[in-house]
Amino acid sequence: PAALHVPSQPAMAMQQGGGGGEGETLMQRCKPYVAMISLQFGYAGMNVITKVSLNHGMSHYVLVVYRHAFATLSIAPFALFLERGKARPPRMTPLVFLNIFLLALMGPVIDQNFYYAGLKYTSPTFSCAMSNMLPAMTFVMAVIFRMEKVDLKKPRCMAKVAGTLVTVAGAMLMTLYKGRAVEMIWSRHAHLPGPHQDAAAAAKDWFKGSIFLIIATLAWASLFILQGPTLTRYNAPLTLTTLICFVGTLQAIVVTLAMEHTTDVWKIGFDMNLLAAAYAGIVTSSLAYYVQGLVIQSRGPVFASAFSPLMMIVVAIMGSFILAENIYLGGIIGSVLIVAGLYSVLWGKHKEDVEKKEIEATEIPVAIKGVEGNGRIMDMVELDEVELEKAQANGKAVTISVPAGAGEAGMQRDDEN
Repeated sequence: PAALHVPSQPAMAMQQGGGGGEGETLMQRCKPYVAMISLQFGYAGMNVITKVSLNHGMSHYVLVVYRHAFATLSIAPFALFLERGKARPPRMTPLVFLNIFLLALMGPVIDQNFYYAGLKYTSPTFSCAMSNMLPAMTFVMAVIFRMEKVDLKKPRCMAKVAGTLVTVAGAMLMTLYKGRAVEMIWSRHAHLPGPHQDAAAAAKDWFKGSIFLIIATLAWASLFILQGPTLTRYNAPLTLTTLICFVGTLQAIVVTLAMEHTTDVWKIGFDMNLLAAAYAGIVTSSLAYYVQGLVIQSRGPVFASAFSPLMMIVVAIMGSFILAENIYLGGIIGSVLIVAGLYSVLWGKHKEDVEKKEIEATEIPVAIKGVEGNGRIMDMVELDEVELEKAQANGKAVTISVPAGAGEAGMQRDDEN
């Protein structure tokens, strides 16, 4: 899973393609859709390749180190060239460094180590399905930290709460009920392991992997909660991502040295292990950050999140072809519940964004152009934000206060000249 989404500066082309204007071409309208669908295939490939690497004995602790080393080297040039010309470079304060340390700990270290461990014990499809709990978990944590207010009288709040409960129910079902294997048409003649392995041990590993994936998703949601305040203090998203990946690499090295006591685990050649580390670092930790940032900046986070179930479908097909992966009934039912809960939460979030935009649109500054001798307003002019700032800078802004229940006689003119 990606640790951060990074809104980037060169988003003009994507904004032209995602604004929904009358003059845009079909190609411009399709850009955000093509970008997000391509990203899901990229994420799906990462899950399958990583699963193959873990099955061949790659330590997930070492994989996290190499992944973020590749990610740091990939993102650093973009941060250097795209954010070098900032008029006011952000300051590195002790508080900002503490936030970066915590973000690196929650993202590259806790999230991805537990995610890879869960992937090793379960399957790519199951892991992708569990990661769809992210919006619901983020909503719960936002409520706990009072970043979200819940008013059950409003349909959007009810949708988010109901979606969260359905998502949790789906995750519990997938964790506690495995069910029988469902045979796919294209994998009917594939060799499916199962009868020869210890059923009790397999069930234990499946449960353990499910818990690891839930912990990983919680860490990922915590990262999103802390990411917003950090970006307000250090408004250089690409540089911030580079620092998080770099600090995360150092933290992951310490964790690996504590957990792996042989030097052989660090050996890597031109094989699947190198491909897994490079692919995850370059494609899903740098290129994906950049592309997803453009889409989020032009279409919003709800649009970007709505494509995540597609990754699960792609992984299920790729996993059954490449890994001869079993798909179980409990996983299918739980996945349906998680996706239903996901879209319920996203619908509630979409309605909330629409309400905010409508409120902002109605709050239009108004200035008096002239007043007759009897105090009656002759003309009123709407000012946009730029004009209002200019007027205030020149000391010409006029504010109107209208007391409740008062008519024209209650209007007061406050001229700042």
